[in-house]
Amino acid sequence: METEINYFPGLEGVVASETNISFLDTVASQIIIKGYDLIQLSQTKEYLDIVHLLLEDELPLDTEKASTAEILKSEYEIPEEILNVFKLLPKETHPMDGLRTGISSIAGFDVQIDDRSISANKNRAYGLLGKVPNIVANSYRIINGKEPIEPLNELSYSANFFYMLTGRKPSPMEEKIFDLSLVLYSEHEMPNSTFTARVIASTQSDLYGALTGAVASLKGNLHGGANEAVMYMLNEAKTVAGYEKMLEKKLLNKEKIMGFGHRVYMKKMDPRALMMKEALKQLSDMKGDDLLLRMCEAGEKMMEREKVLYPNLDYYAAPVYWMLGIEIPLYTPIFFSSRTVGLCAHVIEQHANNRLYRPRVHYTGARPAN
Repeated sequence: METEINYFPGLEGVVASETNISFLDTVASQIIIKGYDLIQLSQTKEYLDIVHLLLEDELPLDTEKASTAEILKSEYEIPEEILNVFKLLPKETHPMDGLRTGISSIAGFDVQIDDRSISANKNRAYGLLGKVPNIVANSYRIINGKEPIEPLNELSYSANFFYMLTGRKPSPMEEKIFDLSLVLYSEHEMPNSTFTARVIASTQSDLYGALTGAVASLKGNLHGGANEAVMYMLNEAKTVAGYEKMLEKKLLNKEKIMGFGHRVYMKKMDPRALMMKEALKQLSDMKGDDLLLRMCEAGEKMMEREKVLYPNLDYYAAPVYWMLGIEIPLYTPIFFSSRTVGLCAHVIEQHANNRLYRPRVHYTGARPAN
């Protein structure tokens, strides 16, 4: 007799991998990154600190952080051939598809692509971290009939990314808030996109292939695409009363409301969302316009009251990006750009201690007649 196989829909609660990269400790309400609390790090550290931590296993000294910045700047440029590929894509191409195409195309320029060593993968990781913001910004610009924009090396990594997305240099507060969003999106244990990357990497596929799959995973609105959906709702509702009415209708129709709920944070608010909510308050004060803040807070209260659901990071990141002047279709590509370092860390770890993923199924079909 065949042994009964336990089935967990969506792999909920299933431990699929050992890792020293990150862990969501729901008991202590901590997002642990290489032994540090991500929320605490976000209050004093910048994105490049997190990059060094995830790829080099320790927070950088000032000299090491400066060196990381220079390494990434040296990787900003993308081949002209890839820019030409973007010109061939139809104007209806989603920015995540442009991003996916760009990352896949880079693989052809790696002359050591079959080298899976840790050192080779780290070099690829830094290369991708330098190039992905360029791919995000310029694939979107070219697809929309605009000229590509050149990176500005005199700016910080985050300020340059912001500049390439918007065409303007950020103010110090805008740079700080945008950098904060990159920190908060940087790594989050084993969501769908990270699992996808590790599954692909487990076949000994290369880093570019693993991240290409991760882009496809993150495009879905049940994962990364939620931040775009949130902003479209807010813009459609226009007012606090309009937003409350919209949510009431969606609840009545039993529709899923983007930006609320999380497979891990089921009984409390995503701690990253709290940080973005505070950032939204700062932007609202700076701009003298708190409409989006009031709308989001009204929605937060309603969803807690009616469904005992709490905001996730996407819920407050969306209005933050809007107030920073970033176009909605770029929100999920920004998420991926932030998460690139976490994804690279997971692929490096998978290649270094690999076992091919090969799960079984709970079969519900017919059996042969005997």
